Amino acid sequence: MGKATGFLEYCREVPGEIEPLERTKSWQEFSVPLEEDKLRTQGARCMDCGTPFCHVGRLLSGMASGCPLHNLIPEWNDLVYRGSWREALKRLHKTNNFPEFTGRVCPAPCEGACTVGKSGSPVTIKNIEKAIIDRGFAEGWIEPQLRAASTGKKVAIVGSGPAGLACADQLNKAGHKVTVYERADRIGGLLMYGIPNMKLDKSVVQRRVDLLAAEGIRFVTGVEIGKDIAASQLRAEFDAVILCGGATQARDLNVEGRNLSGVHQAMEFLSKNTKSLLDSNLNDGKFLSAKGKHVVVIGGGDTGTDCVATAIRQGCQSVTQLEIMPKLPVTRQPGNPWPEWPKVLKTDYGQAEAAQIFGEDPRAFQTSTKRLLGDAQGRVMGVETIRVEWKENEGRLLPVEVPDSVQVIPADMVLLALGFTGPEQTLPNQLGLAVDNRTNIKAELGEFRTNVEGVFAAGDMRRGQSLIVWAIHEGRQAAREVDRYLMGSTQLP
Repeated sequence: MGKATGFLEYCREVPGEIEPLERTKSWQEFSVPLEEDKLRTQGARCMDCGTPFCHVGRLLSGMASGCPLHNLIPEWNDLVYRGSWREALKRLHKTNNFPEFTGRVCPAPCEGACTVGKSGSPVTIKNIEKAIIDRGFAEGWIEPQLRAASTGKKVAIVGSGPAGLACADQLNKAGHKVTVYERADRIGGLLMYGIPNMKLDKSVVQRRVDLLAAEGIRFVTGVEIGKDIAASQLRAEFDAVILCGGATQARDLNVEGRNLSGVHQAMEFLSKNTKSLLDSNLNDGKFLSAKGKHVVVIGGGDTGTDCVATAIRQGCQSVTQLEIMPKLPVTRQPGNPWPEWPKVLKTDYGQAEAAQIFGEDPRAFQTSTKRLLGDAQGRVMGVETIRVEWKENEGRLLPVEVPDSVQVIPADMVLLALGFTGPEQTLPNQLGLAVDNRTNIKAELGEFRTNVEGVFAAGDMRRGQSLIVWAIHEGRQAAREVDRYLMGSTQLP
């Protein structure tokens, strides 16, 4: 695929970015697209590897290796190299309903499994994917498609994140009448309110939502199933119900001082900022402001990085990101062979911005929070931390505190970015759904049926906190099984 010797002749080149000092003045996406000739060159780097691991999509050592959507990556790389952009778009849409989302926020497990990356730099798969879909919209190639003849079946989908939207799209194509319920005031779930605008512009999300609505999907916002409408009522009114509400139960921090003023969950901070940005360009003041504050973010994942970048744009005085895990190496280690996901040090956009503005990487590795300190008025004023070392104990690595390593970091705002423990339990309780030991809804992979007739579950609500590509994959596969349940057979992929 691509040029037979392209991987030997051309080096990896990624799009440029607006410099941190400039881009942090706005909330806009900051990637600078490559010119077409450079994109075609990058497509040429896709080698004729025989067995393309990039689209295998399996778990190795507990991490995704290759694309869970099984995207036809070598095919559209080759088409881009040859300048056949419209054909590349068709290949892309065969397996991925929303490449404009994955091309922006997916961590690209496909690149971690790229054969070229075994001994060099992988193909820029994610950037080529984004270029294909963005060109498709720019050229007007993507238009509403008439759905199949109506089957007369009605389907309700709870949750409008990537799993819910993918499920809705597929079932609509099959001819079912689909209604998507979302408790927020805008459609998109975490795509809309959980990911900052500079990482995923909300006009990109709304563009796809408008397209789905034009194709016949009904969206209902501001309605929480289980509260505004009983879950049992929904089950009685529809032929099938698919639960795609995500894993929205945030992990908390059980330390002294947790209830001090100024301590917030990351999702509260991020979602309120985005809503205010969309509603009033932040003029309504209905958000948690980091302006002039010393901010401490507890958690080293993507959400923590988003908090760092958001706090910087709000005008924080300083920002520190605490990470309990050790600093990763810069190259693969013997125990992390290809095609496993490369466990190497990653400096994301938020850390790069903080380093440029404040002079150093904001991350403090192997650091655990002991307690939160407050003033006489009950406001947070500091975070007491301690260094930890990871030592093996009965076959498990556990953090052990380092003596005499306690420090206090000044903090006017503390943001908890510790991930999620599972879905909220309102719907499982109302419907009598079985859950696993992590409180996820029990529904076998490949079937997606719960223990209640006509009720299915997909995405993070079923599998726990995961990647956007897994969510889209589960939404697609759940749609296939719902179609089979309703019609006796299915033609959905």
